[in-house]
Amino acid sequence: MIEVYGHGGDLETAAYTYGRRAGDFTDFSSNINPLGPQPGLMEGLTEALSTISRYPDPGHRQFKGALAEKLGLGESYLSIGNGAAETMALILLALQPGTVGIVEPCFSEYRALAEQFGSKVISVRGQAENNFHADPRDMEQLIRRSDLVFLGQPNNPNGVQYGIELLRQYARFAEQEGTFLVVDEAFIDFIVPESRHSLLNEISLYSRVILVRSMTKFYAIPGLRLGYGIAHPDIIRAMTNKQVTWSVNQLALVAGQICMAAPPSYEASTISLITEERRRLREGLGRLGCRTWAGEANFLLVRLPDGWTASQMQNELGQRGVLIRSCAMYPGLGEGDIRVAVKNMKDNSLLLREMQAVIGNGQQ
Repeated sequence: MIEVYGHGGDLETAAYTYGRRAGDFTDFSSNINPLGPQPGLMEGLTEALSTISRYPDPGHRQFKGALAEKLGLGESYLSIGNGAAETMALILLALQPGTVGIVEPCFSEYRALAEQFGSKVISVRGQAENNFHADPRDMEQLIRRSDLVFLGQPNNPNGVQYGIELLRQYARFAEQEGTFLVVDEAFIDFIVPESRHSLLNEISLYSRVILVRSMTKFYAIPGLRLGYGIAHPDIIRAMTNKQVTWSVNQLALVAGQICMAAPPSYEASTISLITEERRRLREGLGRLGCRTWAGEANFLLVRLPDGWTASQMQNELGQRGVLIRSCAMYPGLGEGDIRVAVKNMKDNSLLLREMQAVIGNGQQ
């Protein structure tokens, strides 16, 4: 297992494990825009290098202003963080929930952060036949029993959204029960705009709903770390009061400003590529005897053919220079479950060829 830190994208561990250089892998274990950073970003960062000799703006004002304009929100509704993970940590630090609810399988940081900050974690399970969604009755019980609930939208690792009416139902119920509902929208930018289900445009209606978004996946800047939270100004103030000064570095803020000015063609090309390649990759995996779920993000949850475990497949592919994410450790999933990123046609074809070779050789 190469997920020694609980996440994909750990190239250093992979390099040590498989005896290759970190840059020699084709990495399907992390879900980053296959187009790479938008045109002009690298040049903009190069021009900004001289600014690292001064402190970054602790109020994140220029980036926050550009973000507010793009989202159509007041700046008081926004909290800027060192990645979505810091944003989640600030939520927990600010709200101090005694009990945190999660719907498994889900992003491992929900549980890890909650336990790290002293919360008790309770959960309900989504079922495979229901795209790993929780039963609405179970969800309402989870909200009732929790001080704060995390919900992935679309969820990681299966990439499936909840419908907008169900989101509104959960948001209203959370308001009624005095529970905070944290909706993790880290991958929502990869979905065709008219198919996104988000409470963004009605966030002012809910005093206990917090949306969390990431800049690192869609804009391909995971090494810089940048994310943000959207919530009622009272929650944002409480989060800001818990944030370490200068936790968001200068180059990340510059990158954020540049990304806010991304040409529409970059965003449209990304979504078009992901939509087409996800379909093609899913069909190819099906021909190999794998089961996949109808995710809408830039990754797929995959159940390997009978007789194969995630560990076996990860090891065989790793020796061939291809990395995948084992999902065997996700509560609610099994030993044969993996997650693969949706990349470009060349890389996706490579993954399918290598998996076919491994399965065809019967190397179990």
